Amino acid sequence: MSDRTMTRQVLLFISVLSLSSVHGQVSYSIPEEMAKGSLVGNIAQDLGLEIKRLKSGRARIHVGNSAEYIELNKERGVLLIKERIDREALCEQTTPCALQFQIIMENPIEFYRITIEIIDINDNAPVFQKDSMKFEISESAVTGAKFVLERAFDSDIGINGLQSYSLNPTDHFVLKLHGQDDGSKKVEMVLQKPLDREKREQISLVLTALDGGEPTMSGTVQIHVTVLDVNDNAPVFTQAIYKASVVENSKRGTLLTTVRATDIDNGSNGLVTYSISSSKVGILDLFQISESNGEVRLIGKVDYETAKHYQIDIEAKDQGGLSDSSKLVVDIVDVNDNNPLIDMMSTSKSIAENSPSHTIIAVMSVHDPDSDNNGVVNCVLSENIPFTIQSTSNGFYSLDTDSDLDRERASEYNISVTCSDEGVPSLSSSVTLTLQISDVNDNAPVFERSSYEAYIIENNTPGLSIFTVKARDDDWNQNARVSYILEDSSVNGVPVSSYVSVSADSGVIHAVRSFDYEQIKDFQFRVKAQDGGSPPLSSNVTVKIMIQDQNDNAPQVLYPVQTSSSLVAEMVPRSADVGYLVTKVVAVDVDSGQNAWLSYKLQKATDRALFEVGLQNGEIRTIRQVNDKDAVKQRLTVVVEDNGQPSRSATVNVNVAVADSFPEVLSEFTDFTHDKEYNDNLTFYLVLALAVVSFLFITCLVVIISVKIYRWRQSRILYHSNLPVIPYYPPRYADTLGTGTLQHVYNYEVCRTTDSRKSDCQFARPCSQNVLIMDPSSTGTMQRMQSEQNTPDEPDSPLEQKPPNADWRFTQGQRPGPSGAGGPPEMAMGTGPWPNPPTEAEQLQALMAAANEVSEATATLGPGTMGLSTRYSPQFTLQHVPDYRQNVYIPGSTATLTSNPQQQQQQQMLMQQQMAAQHQALQAQPSEASAQPEPPKAAQTPASKKKSTKKEKK
Repeated sequence: MSDRTMTRQVLLFISVLSLSSVHGQVSYSIPEEMAKGSLVGNIAQDLGLEIKRLKSGRARIHVGNSAEYIELNKERGVLLIKERIDREALCEQTTPCALQFQIIMENPIEFYRITIEIIDINDNAPVFQKDSMKFEISESAVTGAKFVLERAFDSDIGINGLQSYSLNPTDHFVLKLHGQDDGSKKVEMVLQKPLDREKREQISLVLTALDGGEPTMSGTVQIHVTVLDVNDNAPVFTQAIYKASVVENSKRGTLLTTVRATDIDNGSNGLVTYSISSSKVGILDLFQISESNGEVRLIGKVDYETAKHYQIDIEAKDQGGLSDSSKLVVDIVDVNDNNPLIDMMSTSKSIAENSPSHTIIAVMSVHDPDSDNNGVVNCVLSENIPFTIQSTSNGFYSLDTDSDLDRERASEYNISVTCSDEGVPSLSSSVTLTLQISDVNDNAPVFERSSYEAYIIENNTPGLSIFTVKARDDDWNQNARVSYILEDSSVNGVPVSSYVSVSADSGVIHAVRSFDYEQIKDFQFRVKAQDGGSPPLSSNVTVKIMIQDQNDNAPQVLYPVQTSSSLVAEMVPRSADVGYLVTKVVAVDVDSGQNAWLSYKLQKATDRALFEVGLQNGEIRTIRQVNDKDAVKQRLTVVVEDNGQPSRSATVNVNVAVADSFPEVLSEFTDFTHDKEYNDNLTFYLVLALAVVSFLFITCLVVIISVKIYRWRQSRILYHSNLPVIPYYPPRYADTLGTGTLQHVYNYEVCRTTDSRKSDCQFARPCSQNVLIMDPSSTGTMQRMQSEQNTPDEPDSPLEQKPPNADWRFTQGQRPGPSGAGGPPEMAMGTGPWPNPPTEAEQLQALMAAANEVSEATATLGPGTMGLSTRYSPQFTLQHVPDYRQNVYIPGSTATLTSNPQQQQQQQMLMQQQMAAQHQALQAQPSEASAQPEPPKAAQTPASKKKSTKKEKK
């Protein structure tokens, strides 16, 4: 750099523009051809920026579509030469020559304009376009004749450009320079001494072009002069300057203009030829002149954006070598042939939805190289988006938010920017920017309902899923992740967490405990839905749990009160008419709905023809006139059933004394006391009987197995044996305690033989059906008789045994055989042979019947009698909803029942004691019934002869 003079000028302009992000402009001046890495300037210092701001803002240079000659060193905050700069290649003859670019920074977005002027240095020597110039000059040329020489071209400008010419030798010619409007110089060779062809026919000259740089650089060209004969008139152009214009997209061969020069000589000396002598490089590639007629045509493609006008030097020469020159100025007319160029200088890919209005999301520059209206550009955005575009300065635009953003309404925007010029027709360019709206936790979870109600049946399993609450959050990702929390509260003083739990992820509500409708019918609590944002947002909802009743409580009899210590009896005068109100059974059920609808039925009675029970009000009334023949002591068993599924029931025993005076009842009252004392030892006898029966069963089982082993070979013989029919009557069982659901009472009477494989058993007929009894000696039709009249219910009630009716019989086709088929009469009598041999199962049943000592209650029936009776308690069919206010009536009392738990517990204890006494009385009935006189019997078999015992009352 010692042989060059480098000047640097630093100009700093701080200007406040319409957009706050454009902070200023800095200009530098540097010479061309600086080495790579050379310092341009301290941009951080000149802009007043800190080094850390350049780093945090990710400062960078934006040059658009141009080559990058300058680089930014963010560590030092300086601008350095990145590529060698050739001013002539960059700007040609344009002056001043400058590089313009922007420095962009982000967070926030800022940019600065940088202008670097490139100063020319003398690095190019003047050059001639031709290697030599030839002239034919007549010897008669007068002194002062001018000959136009081709000018040299120097790529440098200013003082470094072309400055002067020199001609050597100067015996005949001297140089003359003429300044022109464009700053160039017209070079002419002037004859100063007449020529003499006879002395010197060829003259060689050297034309030297010199620039003004240091050191001076030069270029030369040879001039060859041929001396001719006389031609003393030179051509003359009609105009010194010609002008023409051409549209930039004109086709090749377009005629621009026609130039004309005249020569007053005659003959060949007056014939003029035209040529282009312009010294500018590339002129001959664009324009062409006809040598003969001077027409100038376009032979290349001109571009207004490259050059707006051209100057063409035209020479007219005659045959004698005399010439004249003129200038053709061609103006290029612009057309709208360039679309606007959109350069996105800086963009943001995402923006938070809570960003304030007028937040800058992109900065761009727009340029149209066309002129006038063809280069005026307007930019617009696509419609219905919350953004706006603003022009910050000439050619620069910013894209801003125009209103509040909401990611839940639109999470992404495709922003289309369209820039159009004002040419005709208008040209436009578009660019699309995709902008993501990042989520902010601005939405609280919202439940699907304002409140929830759920139902659960009581006695549920702990951990049971009741139902699910669901909340929706319009936010995204973590901000929309909803968790469910059970808020702290209490139900009847107990934390709600001991009742239910909520799954944090799914919102499923589980029952922690088993609920009891009688203790709690409903409760409510609050569930909070909270998202995962920071800070979190939440909302609440009220949940109400309704407990549904289940039929898990049996009816409770309030009246009459059952006690074990005392005996209560209702008195009915013998003069009572039909419909006389004896008493009223009052019962309640702590369940609700149809589970608490009660119905009353008379299960057992000493005399069923005397009393009836109201189905819905529990009133015990007489159904006929009381007479003297009715027993004084009457016992009624009333069943109270609810309407649940399955139904539950309770029983109560009502003692009724049929008498006109108390002394008449007193004698019978002692019998009730004896019954109570008898029931005290009933449990012991029952246990003892169970042990005996179990022992006998095991013994019989061993015997049967032994017999089976012995008889399996003789089975065919046994099939033809004459075996009688032995009736077997298993014991009946009934729940009389009244503390739970009344079990269905069944009486089974099974017909079996001692060796039958196909014995039939029939079960379960309702108690409303009659018992069918068959007389073995009868052959007539079968009649019906109520089972209540054949089975004694009370130990003290008289048992009426009637002889078999001769009309009670099956026809011959109706008599059952061993497998339910009809048989001859002798089969029913037990005296004739079976139609089929007895099976092994029938033999086993016969042996079990012989070993069963408990069937003494069936001794009253003949051995040949076959019977089947079933007692069944049908369910209550609701005809209408009963009035339960009737259930609080207590005969003979004006007191109102209360719901005192202690009083109810005492009443229940008394009821249980009285029911236990009734149970003992019922167990004593079979033995008492066996003491009654027996009807005449048919011929007996050995298996039907049983030992009868008779128990006397204490």
